Amino acid sequence: MGISTGGGAGTMTSEPNVVPMIDILLVLLIIFMISQPLSRMALDVQVPPPQTSQASGPSNQIVLEVRDDGSYAINSQPVPRDQLDTQIHAIYDTRPVKLMFVKAGHSRRYQEVIEAMDIARGAGVQVIGFTPAEAQGSDQAAQ
Repeated sequence: MGISTGGGAGTMTSEPNVVPMIDILLVLLIIFMISQPLSRMALDVQVPPPQTSQASGPSNQIVLEVRDDGSYAINSQPVPRDQLDTQIHAIYDTRPVKLMFVKAGHSRRYQEVIEAMDIARGAGVQVIGFTPAEAQGSDQAAQ
């Protein structure tokens, strides 16, 4: 690659010399390619062992249901709305782990589910989870 001095007398064109810049970029590319696998961090995850038997005794999980008709139930036992706070207090005051699952009916509004969660939070529940939606095939098979 040569440097041209221009076509006419007394004119000079200056062109940047890009070869050293390309060399520097290639060296940086190689450095980053080598250092990238070294910068990965490992995350330790504990996976529960697979359960071999389905009948594992009674469950100690509490499920608050917001039913399609607007009523409430705790572990399938109907609870009036005005007694929901006292029932949840009675259950969770003695428990060290304050975990509750919420199961909402298909026709329930978002606001109604949030109100039930607010009542549970006020009663001392610290962690609230949601139960997964049931498959419609199992609903039709049950009928």
